[in-house]
Amino acid sequence: MALLSPGKVGFLIAALGAAHIAAPEAFEEVTKVAFPENTKDWVLRNGASEAAIGLAMMLKRTRKLGVIGLLGYTGWLGYNAATASG
Repeated sequence: MALLSPGKVGFLIAALGAAHIAAPEAFEEVTKVAFPENTKDWVLRNGASEAAIGLAMMLKRTRKLGVIGLLGYTGWLGYNAATASG
């Protein structure tokens, strides 16, 4: 069995998303880089997105969609971080 199967990675991403919601203040500094305005709101939005992507990756039926979502989400976050910093 693989150390980091897509299902396990999905679980970790879903847990990270849940952590955004449970303790948003822990993610504000890093989120501020990509989202300098309304940072607290974006922490919660990102947490919800990560939870949904992670759950999709955990289920075989939706795994491909979850992986595609993760790739798009990662690119979108990177774009926001690159353009927000000027």
